[in-house]
Amino acid sequence: MEEIKEFDPKDIEENRVLASLSYIWILFIVSLMVKRESKFCVENAKQGLVLFIAEIIVWVLSYIPILGWIIGIVCGAALFIVALIAFIYTISGRFWKIPFVYDFAKSFKF
Repeated sequence: MEEIKEFDPKDIEENRVLASLSYIWILFIVSLMVKRESKFCVENAKQGLVLFIAEIIVWVLSYIPILGWIIGIVCGAALFIVALIAFIYTISGRFWKIPFVYDFAKSFKF
């Protein structure tokens, strides 16, 4: 779990609760709309967006009989655990570069 220290401590303290909402399904939109000027919120919201897209893909794949059900259960559980860990990191005022997710997230320009 890699952390970065490029955020203003005041930004983190003021926006950590809102930024943590980014990891609860589609609520990443709230962080993007309400706190566009907060780098901490935006970076967490980008990762939340990537997780949301992954959840949608897993949801669609889960409609395939048998193999899709297995993929849905395993990947769904993995995504839930990753989102929970990221939520805990964020609510405690730290930023976690989620492996693979962060690489996709940094390509978004908000």
